[in-house]
Amino acid sequence: MKTILSPKYQLLVPKNIRKQLNLSKGQKFYVISKEGIIFYIPDKPLSELKGLLKNTDIKGIREEKDRIDKVL
Repeated sequence: MKTILSPKYQLLVPKNIRKQLNLSKGQKFYVISKEGIIFYIPDKPLSELKGLLKNTDIKGIREEKDRIDKVL
C-alpha cells in the first residue's frame, strides 16, 4: 500500500489500516527511524497492550549489543 507525503509533510493513513488498528482523530504516534525505515507506533495505554506479545518470537528484534540478557 502506498501513500504520499504532502507539501506540509503529512502522511495519510489509509482507511482500512485506521479501522484495523482502531485509530482515531488526534491519535498520537511514536516515530522511529532505523536503517532507512520509518516506524509509526500508535501511543496506547499500557493496559490496552496487555497480552500483546504473548507467544512472540524475540529472535532478531534487537541487535546483540542491545539485548538485556547480554548486559546483565
